Amino acid sequence: MKSLALCMIVKDEEACLGNCLSSVKDCFDEIIIVDTGSIDKTKEIAKKYTDKIFDYQWEYDFSKARNFSFDKSSSEYNMWLDADDILLDETVKKIKEWKEYGEECDCMMCKYVTSFDENFTPLFEFSRERIIRNSPNLRWQDPIHEVITPNGKILFREDIVVYHNKKNKPFTDRNLNIYKKMIQDGKKFSPRQQFYYARELYFNNLIDEAIHQFSIFLSEGKGWKENNIEACLNLAKCYQRKGEINNSLTALFGSFIYGVPRGEILYEIGRIFEGERKIKEAIYWYKEALQSNPNIESGGFVNTDCYNFLPALQLCVCYYKIGDIENSFLYHKLSKEIKPNDKNVIYNDKFFKNLLKNKG
Repeated sequence: MKSLALCMIVKDEEACLGNCLSSVKDCFDEIIIVDTGSIDKTKEIAKKYTDKIFDYQWEYDFSKARNFSFDKSSSEYNMWLDADDILLDETVKKIKEWKEYGEECDCMMCKYVTSFDENFTPLFEFSRERIIRNSPNLRWQDPIHEVITPNGKILFREDIVVYHNKKNKPFTDRNLNIYKKMIQDGKKFSPRQQFYYARELYFNNLIDEAIHQFSIFLSEGKGWKENNIEACLNLAKCYQRKGEINNSLTALFGSFIYGVPRGEILYEIGRIFEGERKIKEAIYWYKEALQSNPNIESGGFVNTDCYNFLPALQLCVCYYKIGDIENSFLYHKLSKEIKPNDKNVIYNDKFFKNLLKNKG
């Protein structure tokens, strides 16, 4: 049977660490907690689940901290989680089965769900390196948005799912400050770091600088395909905040040179045309989004709603705007099949019932 260690870095996670560890404790041979300076009850909670708790002096570098946790492992494989991650019982079962008789690998790519509904249906997801052979050649890189470059035998497991249960955590500029420190220290960004730096600027509402950095990233032509597509989407949203609709559309259409149009891009194009009251054009692009298929194994970010629910919901609205009640109702029924309890669906359902009642 394969041995598996859980490796975590934490700081001031008393609100969620117990929930995480209680959901995962049964599938690991050892649990390693690296604390980077907690002043709350984080370590007290960790002691209920493991005695392998280590203090680490924070150096504004997530990779160094994660590699420190991996170095403390004596298991054949390491799995990483954040304190606000959880595993459902079905995933715990799948990990146990893999440990006992599953396929050997060097890096296991698993589904990471960072937004989900009350039924744990994924809304935003992507693949990440999650279970890694404990080898010096497989270690973390980059101080922020750290990554282990998959190599060797790579195994994709969509049935092993990690849910990021991040609730009630205030947004901070921590990540952006790490990038600023890298700049102050004279470090040159890799294409991947350039992409994530631009995203942090966007998330911190530094729109003009984000546009500049996304443009640099795309113009250099050295980025990973999925990052290029996401950069086009983020760049388009930056332009929308400035009211520059033509530039936004140019950024979105520019994503087509990198691969098959993604549902996120197609939906966003439809949304822009709808906002410009070009309803027939919006209908075209919403239908294209509805017919597209997400590719989780690509490793790119996937907003699941952009491939089904959101375009169906907006097609209902758009067809009503042009007076096509029959098609409007058909797309309402489709959106209801996907999310019957969504507040917009409930509102539309009442609307159509009243409409039919009045006509009757």
